[in-house]
Amino acid sequence: MLTELTQAKSPKNQYDPAYDPMVDESPGRYRDYCPTYWIATAGDPPQDDGPITADIDADVVVIGSGYTGLSCAIHLAKEYGIKATVLEANSVAWGCSTRNGGQAQISSGRLKRSQWIQRWGVDVARRMHAEVAEAFDLFRSLIYSGEFDCDPQDGGHLYIAHKAKMMPALEAESHLLNKTFGYRTRIVGREELHRDYLRDQEAAGAMHEPDGVGVHAAKLAFGYLAMARRLGAKVHPGSPVMGWQTRGGIHYLKTPGGMVRARSVAIATAAYTSPGMHHLTKHRLMPVLSNSVVTRPLTAQERDACGFKTRLVLTDTRTLRHYYRLLPDGRVQIGSRSAITGADADNPRHLSLLVEGLYRKFPALRGIKLDYSWWGWVDVSHDMMPRIFQPDPGQKIYYAMGYGGNGVMYSAQAGRRLAQLVAGEPPIDLPIFRSPLPSHGPLTPFRRIGQRAMYHWYALKDEKL
Repeated sequence: MLTELTQAKSPKNQYDPAYDPMVDESPGRYRDYCPTYWIATAGDPPQDDGPITADIDADVVVIGSGYTGLSCAIHLAKEYGIKATVLEANSVAWGCSTRNGGQAQISSGRLKRSQWIQRWGVDVARRMHAEVAEAFDLFRSLIYSGEFDCDPQDGGHLYIAHKAKMMPALEAESHLLNKTFGYRTRIVGREELHRDYLRDQEAAGAMHEPDGVGVHAAKLAFGYLAMARRLGAKVHPGSPVMGWQTRGGIHYLKTPGGMVRARSVAIATAAYTSPGMHHLTKHRLMPVLSNSVVTRPLTAQERDACGFKTRLVLTDTRTLRHYYRLLPDGRVQIGSRSAITGADADNPRHLSLLVEGLYRKFPALRGIKLDYSWWGWVDVSHDMMPRIFQPDPGQKIYYAMGYGGNGVMYSAQAGRRLAQLVAGEPPIDLPIFRSPLPSHGPLTPFRRIGQRAMYHWYALKDEKL
């Protein structure tokens, strides 16, 4: 793995690049961060509250200190005066929140608006769109609050057709967004795209969405951490939940340093949810690996050769999509799918596939030095949509996860909605709040056989057909 990571202070245990949430019973204890570009350039994390060292009582425990968990703690304090105790197995925001592409888009889950209509009908789809639009407003209010800086690159999102045959579907989706949802997208032709935005050599055109922000992923997480603690939350890294019993309405959460007794528990562990943590979350997600690389800073000549006149967030229309952009310091970041298993994650074949994708888009970058390469797990739900839900009305247990790679923005709202459930508010009348994450039970591990076959089919469809 390529890295330029140096840290002034380091957790006790080494990062494990082969960790696999479908195999390992625990993500570890106080492991160091995955060596991402974000961690290398974020500076030292804000102070946390250290690992649990004694038995304690808490009204509300949040398990997981990523974007969702910290947003939940923030909104519990801001809206209800509840000071949560956040438990994190490893370093704060160790999972998805410091490994993603830093792309905030007006979406959640992996389904498009047309697919929402197919699944739920127009009325529900419109209300879902309103929920996601409200979420984007909340996200913007946080990143522009003045309480922290996460290097926002605002201006929208370009959904790029990676070949000409994708343009009719993109045009139809744009028309639907404009007419049915009142959301002002527009189609950008190849000539305009190359002239005014970038010269992606694969691109046949694009759809521009007005809402889209690129952020520094770790600075966002660390900003949330500082905000949560200023509001009174306690955040304890190195405190994995190693056992969980419920007696008399009290949840007894065993950590290496002591027992945490909680009246309510909010779970925000996403793709890093341990199989044995609780039966209500077991087999509820299909963790999928995503690779990411960041180049050295481009020269002026290289930027000109690539036609970079934009710093908008970019994704393409592949099923195994690429997400990419020009970063504030002049580097290019690109990510896409990776290995099936953690044991195969460092196979150089996966890095080669991703880098070839970069070269197809920008031939001038062939052979460019990569300064950072990493991977992380994405919390894909079995029906491609997230849930914020209380799975058992008789127990004060709640969860928010299943974003499918679109959680940078929506996790702020999901954390707020999770806080509302914990505080006793009724759930919003939308499918993602009214039903549990679907489960395939013990068949979930065997889905990797199908995943391997589908990846071959998707690659064929994306590149050849």
